[in-house]
This record gives sequence, C-alpha cells and structure tokens, in this order.
Amino acid sequence: MNFAPPTIDWAALTPVLIVLGAGLLGVLVAAFVPRPARRGAQVVLTALALAGALVAVVWRWTVVSVNGPAEIVGGSLIEDGPALLAQGIIALVALVGLLVIADRSEWGEDAFAAQAATRPGSQDEDEAQRAGLSQTEVFPFVLFSVGGMLLFPAAGDLVMMFVALEVLSLPLYLLSGMARRRRLLSQEAALKYFVLGAFSSAFFLMGAALLYGFSGSLRLSELATAVPSTVGMDGLLLAGSVLVIVGLLFKVGAVPFHVWTPDVYQGAPTPITGFMAAATKVAAFGALLRFVYVVVPGLGWDLEPLMWGIAILTMGVGTVVALVQTDVKRMLAYSSIAHAGFVLVGVVALVQEGIAAVLFYLLAYGLATVGAFAVVTLVRERDAAGTVTGEALHLSQWAGLGRRSPALALAMTLFLLSFAGIPLTGGFIGKFSVFAAGVAGGATVLVVIAVLASAAAAFFYVRLVVLMFFTEPDGERTAVVRSEGLTSVAVAVCALGTVLLGVAPGPVLDLAQQAATFLP
Repeated sequence: MNFAPPTIDWAALTPVLIVLGAGLLGVLVAAFVPRPARRGAQVVLTALALAGALVAVVWRWTVVSVNGPAEIVGGSLIEDGPALLAQGIIALVALVGLLVIADRSEWGEDAFAAQAATRPGSQDEDEAQRAGLSQTEVFPFVLFSVGGMLLFPAAGDLVMMFVALEVLSLPLYLLSGMARRRRLLSQEAALKYFVLGAFSSAFFLMGAALLYGFSGSLRLSELATAVPSTVGMDGLLLAGSVLVIVGLLFKVGAVPFHVWTPDVYQGAPTPITGFMAAATKVAAFGALLRFVYVVVPGLGWDLEPLMWGIAILTMGVGTVVALVQTDVKRMLAYSSIAHAGFVLVGVVALVQEGIAAVLFYLLAYGLATVGAFAVVTLVRERDAAGTVTGEALHLSQWAGLGRRSPALALAMTLFLLSFAGIPLTGGFIGKFSVFAAGVAGGATVLVVIAVLASAAAAFFYVRLVVLMFFTEPDGERTAVVRSEGLTSVAVAVCALGTVLLGVAPGPVLDLAQQAATFLP
C-alpha cells in the first residue's frame, strides 16, 4: 500500500518554525559564542524570535480572515481563529515574561543557579558563583517550551497534541529546578513536576488508545464524526474522553490534579513561575477547548456532571486554601487554581460565546500573572547583617511596601484587583464574559457558585493590599532592589494591558468573537 506524503503549508507553520529554529540557534550560541557575549546574544535572539512569532501570527490571521481556516500537515495541525488567537496570546505573554527572565539585579545576579549541575552547598557551586557563571541555556529552553505551546492549541489529532504536550513540558521540568537560591526546594519542585507530569502523560496516552479503539482514528474531526454514529462501544468513548481530559486538566492545575502546582510555583525560579503560570495555562486551555468543543458535544450529558464537579472543586479548593497561605508564591499558586476553575465555567458552557470569553480571560489573567510575579522578584529580604538576599516571600515581609516603593506597590495592587475581578480591570471583564457564557450555556448554578468563590477570593488579595499600604513595616527586613530595568518594563506593560483590557475591552472582545469558531 502506497501512502502519499502529507501536503505541508510551510507558511502556516511560520510562528512555530521561527521559535523552534531560534531555539536550535540558541543551542549553537551556547556552544560556540564566547562566554562574555553569550548572554547578550541569547537575550537578543530570544526576544527577536518571540517578537517575530507574534508578527507571524498577525500575518497568518489576515490570511485566514481572507481564505478561511485550513488543515495543515495533513490535518495534524489546524489553522483557525481559536488556534491563532491562543498563539498570539502565548507569544505576547512569553515576550513580556522574557523581560523578567532576562533581567538581573544591580549587582549582576539573575534568578538562576550559576551552574545547575553542581550539588547545592558544594565547593563546585561556590566556585561557579564566584566565577560569575550564568545559565544561558535557559533561553533555548524557553523557546522550545514556547514552540510546544504554539503547537498545543492548534493540534488536530491526539498524536500531535501529545507531542506538543511533551515539547512544552520537558523544558519546564528542567527550568523549575534551576533556581539560584533555595536550590533543594527548587530541585524537589522539578522532580515532583516531572513525576506527576509523567502520570498525566500516561493518562492522556491511555485515553488516546481507547479513543482509537472506539473510532479507528486519532483525528479530532473523525472522532467527532464517530461519536454519534458508533453504537455499542460507548464505554471506550467515555473512558477515553475522560482520560484525555484528565491529562489536559493536569496542565491547567484543576482539582484534583493540582497537587503539583503550589510546590512547583514556590520552588521554581520566580521568573519561570510567572512565565509558566501564564503561558502554559493559555496553551493547555486552548487544547482543552478544542477537544471539548470539537469531540465532546455529543457526550454533553455524560461528561457534564464530571466537568461541573471538577470546576466546583477547583474554585472551592483554590479559594479556601489560598486564604490560609502565608507565602506569597503559594498564595498566587492557589489563586491560579481558583482561576482555572473560573475558566472552566466558560469551557463547560459549550456555546460559542464561551470560546471568546475563555480566550479573553486568559489574556487578562496572563498579563496580571506575569506582572505579579515580576513584582515578587524585586521585593527582597535582608539577613541579620543587612545584606540583601533572596525574595521576601512571607506575607509579613510585605508590610509597608507602599512606603518603600509606592509605584511597585500600586502595580501589585492593580494586578491583585484584576485577579479579584474588580471593575475597570481586565480581570473583571474576563470574569463577566466567562460567567455570561456560562449562563448562556445553561450553567447558571455553576455561575452562582463561581461568583461566591470569586467574592471569597477577594479577601486574600485585599489582605496583601492592606499589608502594603496600611501596616507598619517590621524593621528593615525587606528591600526593593534595583535591576537592569527589564522587569520594570514588564511590570509597566502588564499594568497598562490590565487597565486597557478593563477600560476599553471592545476591540479585543470583538477579535475574540471573530476567532471563536473551530474548524470542524
């Protein structure tokens, strides 16, 4: 039997090719460029690649607007509105996140271990730090992960979806274990992320195998066709769909598949935490939207109780556990879990408005998340000798930040208010859109629960605001460090985006509505 090779539209792959090609160039830069020039070359290359990918996505949007959506790579990838909008959000969030990753303190120290292969506390580690070594391999890892993220929401079959899942995940496992300080905690986080990520991959693969047994195909469009027409194998269909959804829910941090989230967010280098929390959620929810809206509609009655239960648990657990956190990064981690529950309201709505609402929410959440973790990188603690050391992560150390650095505290307040869904922020418009889509899809009870959870979540956001502006500082335990300025630029961009999405959301909402149709 002769198999014709698939026809590949290389132009449609331009955003992915730019990012992955730059990642390969970054590996060569790390190997051959002299050490003094290596870091600068990596930063410039990565920034140009992400900016180029964003421009390429805009170009492909104009093409799709004229010619309509299309299958590329033999149908393994789909170029349609939701895929391109998700890719654009990923490229934008990654570009802003890169500014935080690339920044260094006023004394030239970044967030990454001088040499990740050294044992924490060893003489080799001390020598690497004294020599001023830096991990420029971080930048190719980021590019490879972004490449997987760009593929994930555009995957047209389960094989491509799994490949994209692994390509985006494997670099993140490594990046999570490369923190300069608290290295044992960082390595523990990386190991937990890797082990639990392997479990999620196994669930996904088992689900794909069952769906193949059900339909004889791994193509999403053919699965959707087989759902209403195949009789007598409903068990395979339902079990396979549940397992695939479980694999995807792991990446978004939904309960009960969330246990990795607080430990990894706390242990990973903070710039990577912000990048991972924002961009990974966009990619994973993009893939989940495609699977749910293309394959699952015929199983609505069967899967609705499961999805409702997961959404309610995710909102409840994320909100309640965040209330008792005293570590800023863990609080933001449980906050991200709660937000995953809010986004799931738009996913389970199964109406076209839900697609647009979820994508808008992810943009607003992504900008606020990168900005919040960028602020965390600049707030440091002092030791007994008055030397500035690691990040000030205990909530009590943020007391009086509004007096030390009013601009930074105001920016953090803006991001927290956006998380809480306060009007005139992007978070409010995002929540309103998602909840409206839930009502339109008949999930009114779920929306009421989400509104109550959102109101309760406002407490731990306001608590931090009160600490920053209305609490006396406890001595001089906290300092705001100066940096090269890239983090300040990232904070300003995220703050501006958060305000614009809240004050003038119309153009972005219209764009999301135009994009809210999956290629069947």
